[in-house]
Parts: sequence; C-alpha cells; structure tokens
Amino acid sequence: MRVRSRPFGAALAMFLVGGLSACENSRHFDVLVTSGSVIDGTGSARHDADVGITAGRIEAVGDLDKATAELVIDATGRVVTPGFIDMMGGSTLPLLRDPATAESKLRQGITTMMAGEGSSIAPQSPATFADIAVPDDAVQWERFSEYFEILEAKGVALNVVHNVGAAQVRRVILGDEDVAPSADQLTAMKALVSDAMEDGAVGLSTSLIYPPGTYAETEEIIELAKAAAAHGGVYFTHMRNESGQLLEAIDEALAVGEGARIPVHIYHLKAAGEENWPLMQEAIDKLQQAIDAGTDVTADIYPYIRNGIGLGSFLHPRHYAKGPEAFLRTLSQPDVRARLRREVEETTDWENWYRHVGADWNNVLITRVGERSEPELVGLSIQEAADARGVDVWDAFFDLVEQGGCGVSPQSMDEAQKHLALEAPFIAFDNDASPTNPATTLSAHPRAFGAFPRILAKYVREENVISLEEAIRKLTSLPASILRLADRGTLSPGMKADLLVFDPDQIRDTATFTEPLSYSVGIDFALVSGELVIDRGEVTGATPGEVLRHRPRETR
Repeated sequence: MRVRSRPFGAALAMFLVGGLSACENSRHFDVLVTSGSVIDGTGSARHDADVGITAGRIEAVGDLDKATAELVIDATGRVVTPGFIDMMGGSTLPLLRDPATAESKLRQGITTMMAGEGSSIAPQSPATFADIAVPDDAVQWERFSEYFEILEAKGVALNVVHNVGAAQVRRVILGDEDVAPSADQLTAMKALVSDAMEDGAVGLSTSLIYPPGTYAETEEIIELAKAAAAHGGVYFTHMRNESGQLLEAIDEALAVGEGARIPVHIYHLKAAGEENWPLMQEAIDKLQQAIDAGTDVTADIYPYIRNGIGLGSFLHPRHYAKGPEAFLRTLSQPDVRARLRREVEETTDWENWYRHVGADWNNVLITRVGERSEPELVGLSIQEAADARGVDVWDAFFDLVEQGGCGVSPQSMDEAQKHLALEAPFIAFDNDASPTNPATTLSAHPRAFGAFPRILAKYVREENVISLEEAIRKLTSLPASILRLADRGTLSPGMKADLLVFDPDQIRDTATFTEPLSYSVGIDFALVSGELVIDRGEVTGATPGEVLRHRPRETR
C-alpha cells in the first residue's frame, strides 16, 4: 500500500510530538500503520500519526513517511486505537473447546479479556472437575498453572487474564451447601487462593447473589482477599445486592478492601428495579467519595438495560442451601410451588428479580433453555412461553426452573443510569459474557456479540454522552490499569502491539434480543502482539494471544 505524504508543517508537528529522529523516520518495521488518526487510550485528543511495530511491540508513533515495513496497513480515514479490554469476559473454557468462539470478542475489538466471576476455571478437585465438559476426557487440571499450559498449547486468538473465584474455592473445600468453614477449612481455602495467585491469577472474585457464593460472610471474604492481597492482587465483586440494598452492598465491598488492604473493583454496577433507579447517582457519589478519601476502587458496566441471569435466581438463594439438585427435585410439588410463589410475590429481603421487572413476566426474555426444554422458547418472554405451552405463567416459570439450564434477560434498568456510569471517570466496560460461537449455540444475551461497538455507536456517535477519546480510555488504559497490565492499554512506544483500525462512523453492534447471534461490524484490522487477527474485516484464524500471568512486581 502507498503511504500518504504529509505537508511539511504537519510532518514537523508530528516530528515534535513523536520525538522521532530522522533515523527512526526512515527505519524498517515488521508492521507499519500509516495515515491514521491515533487515539492513544489516555483520553488525549486524537492526532494524525503513523505507528511502527517490531517484534510484537510498538516501536514508534509519529511521522514515519519514509519508513518501510514487511506489512503496511493504510489507515486513511480510520482511527487507530489500543485493543479493547473486556473487564469481565466470562470463561475461557469456550476457547479451549472451540477456538472459533474468539470471533465474538475479536469483532468487538477485544484483544484482552478477563475471565472469572464468583466461579473460575481453577482450582479444581475430582468432584468439581466432573461437572466440566472438556474437549478431551483425558485433559484434567487442578491448578491454574496446569490449565494455563493446556490453553496455551491449544492456542488463543486474544489475550486472557484470570482471577480466582471465591465460590470455586468454596466448592473445592466445602461443596455447594450453606455451611461456614472451620478454621482448618478456611486455612485450606486461603492456600488455594495463594496457589492461584502464585500461578498468575490477578485477584480474588466473588459473586454474592448466586449460591454458593452468597453463603460467604464478609469476614470469610476478607480472609480470602488477604491471601490475594499478599500477592499484589485485586478484589473483584459481583456485589451482594444490586437493587434496594445497593449502597449497603458497596459498603461491604469497601469493607473487604479496607480489611484486606486490597484494591476493589465492582462488576457491572447497576441499580435494578424502577424504585431503585435513583440509587445509581448515590452509588456513584459514594464511590467517588471513597476515591477522594484515598480508596482504590473502580467499577464497570455493560451497555444494556436488560441484565442476564439464570431463571433459578428468581427464587431465594437460601433454597439452594443443600445444593441445587436437592431443591430442584421439590419443584414438582404443588404445595412447594404455591409457597414459593407467595414468597416471590410478597417478600423483598433479597435480590427479588420478579419485583425488579415490575412483577410482569412479559419483561423477562428467555435467552437459553436446557436440554429438557423446547428450543423454540428462546426469544419469548416467560408469559409468551406459558401461552405457547398452554399453561399458567407460574407453572411455566417453575417448569423451566425445574428443567434446568434456562437463562433470561430481565428488563431491570434504565438508560439514565447508563449515562451516569458512562460519565463517571472510574467506570470501565465489560461484556459479562463468555466467547460464543453462533453456529453452535441456540441463543445468548446480545452483549456477547455487541457490547463494545454498541458503546461507540449508541453512546458516542448517536447520543454524544461521552467523547470517542473518553470511551477509548475506558476501553483500554483504564481496564489495563485495573488489571495491572503494565504493557497494554495505551498506544505508545514500548507497549505490546495490541491495536485496532476502524471507522468510528461505521462501527456498530447488530445483535438484538430477538436476533442476538449476530457479529458486530466495523473493525477493519485488529492486531494482537503485532499479528493480524482481523485483516480487512475478516478473522484470520491466527492465535497470537497470551495467558497474561499477574506478578506482584507488575502492580502500580
């Protein structure tokens, strides 16, 4: 491709900005991205520049019109940015089962994803591993170190970061029941966290509305977080409440940070349920006050007003205290259904998603069903599923929970709280979805395919809620800082060459709640460590991704 020449004045300006010598200007690179508008990830205004890449790292940014390269990418009319970082990308197990699932991330511009919430892919015991579907029955692991070797041998298209799930640690030592650990058991749990951190996990994560994570008391979490803090880790949390007790849940998260002396990150911050929507501003104010007082706390969101959960979460978590199988077997009993219905309709001392959707089953869309349910129910509301089955809506609800595997998207949020979060400087973004192959899945939340382009299309281009430069910062350097990724997140010399080339006027999501299995469009080029994973809009199949192992010396 031909490199576009620049007027002398522009060339001089870029010489001064980039600090490039005449030798650098004329050198040879592996990859040269020319004539683009660089948005470097820091929040600074865009500027015209070329980017030179050698050995997987950015070597120079500036006027390189005399440089040569093995590969030249003409970025005329495009922006050049660091690759996006997904603060919560579900699990990396799909990448092991089916490398094609990476395309759902790559087409959003994601070059690095963080895996794990309350659960994590390690540690494992024989009992917990038995529940995992792996590509080869002979492939087993207990520690992250073993899993990382397996994943690297398979090859991944994007970079992956992992945390260790407190719920996973609970399962290994305590099982799925509502029990408190003994002193010896807590010591064993802390040892598992330490092992995970030594293997390269970036921190400890909790998911405190789902069993068995919900059974953990604050002091238990603090003790586990101390084990992560000893290795320079971060505490990540899906908080205990995201609705009426949102502020109290934030207090608990901050208490863990203070008690363990560890940075805190809050997953997918929200105020669910119309009566709780005003709490979003209070939540952001509380977090900002903590930051102003010296607390290291951040958060993220996904850009949808419908969340995604298992339908079984519409029932109080205490019913799963003896494990899910024992409870689900009782749901065929009419008296049990009647009692549970009264509880759902009348009580509010828990994360009551039925209340959050206005007590209207039309506001709960089915995104996934289990093997015992009809595939054609996907895309219908619970009310529509009941009508299709010709049964009472509550019977349809209990049937679907009993049959297992039903995922839903309740309409629980509003656009105003999304705008507030977008404007808060300490809030990054996530997909809250695992890598997904549309050819092998029935349905999904559209965020699995469209979250990040939706931010750029809807909230930047169409609604002007934030600038493109600020959106890119929240997609790149902010999450890199949170995840302690010292050599990623900004487009500057010395950094890993994870970068994107795209038209900000064309990038957009195409996945909807009625047709969610649809890739985003608009990423022209994507590079991971300097290797093309998207070339002129097409996925290359290359696997230059890395398992990014956290080390304490990498903390900032």
